[in-house]
Amino acid sequence: MLKVDGIEKSYKQGGLFSKQRLKILKKVAFECQHGECLGIIGESGSGKSTLGRLILGIEKPDRGRILFEGKNVNDRRVRRGSISAVFQNYTSSINPFLTVEEAIMEPLKAQKKVEPGMQIKVDTLLHQVGLDSSYRLKYPHELSGGEAQRVCIARAISTEPRCIVFDEAISSLDVSVQIQVLRLLKELKQFYQMSYVFITHDIQAAAYICDRVIIFRDGQIEEMVPIEQLKHVQSDYARRLLTYLITFQGEDQG
Repeated sequence: MLKVDGIEKSYKQGGLFSKQRLKILKKVAFECQHGECLGIIGESGSGKSTLGRLILGIEKPDRGRILFEGKNVNDRRVRRGSISAVFQNYTSSINPFLTVEEAIMEPLKAQKKVEPGMQIKVDTLLHQVGLDSSYRLKYPHELSGGEAQRVCIARAISTEPRCIVFDEAISSLDVSVQIQVLRLLKELKQFYQMSYVFITHDIQAAAYICDRVIIFRDGQIEEMVPIEQLKHVQSDYARRLLTYLITFQGEDQG
């Protein structure tokens, strides 16, 4: 369904007239199947989030292409309503001057899908993410972190997309809230039969929700494994990374 084909991406380094470029992604290629949750794990600066922005069409690759159901995601019409996103920073993801109802309806307005009775749809979406209809008229500053991220998820599913990109979407939440949100995402994925691209450094979250995991290193795929084989990765780097992440998260939660 989603095909990343030989993607390369670099950024200019140095001053205005510098010709130096820093290569971030190097010939990245993989596919995400319909209904699959594909995890992307890597160190900070490995290129995970850059890859997410390319999938979302926020940026364009220097080389290669990203296809969604056979069509290039650079075409906004291909992405609109079909690929959504939930980002790490929920506070900046919602316009502070919009109510929760207005924020959830933003993607629908962009697609000109606002119809009479939309209040019922908003109430349904809120219910699906574990919030009641009283949240419709609240503003972002009145929400907790977990509530704000649930609103972002409701907005992401409002167009009933076929794929959602999650870029460190739970990393800023408390551990107890992370577990609640992961359970929610699993339920929504099954209900809507969506695909997820789950970008994270949280190995435990990936193990809970993902079907396969790509281990990223310096802008390249180091290894790709089914989640049940995660403990049996082949490369030394992948083993070291997983050990570090497990240890780091254990200390962080202790």
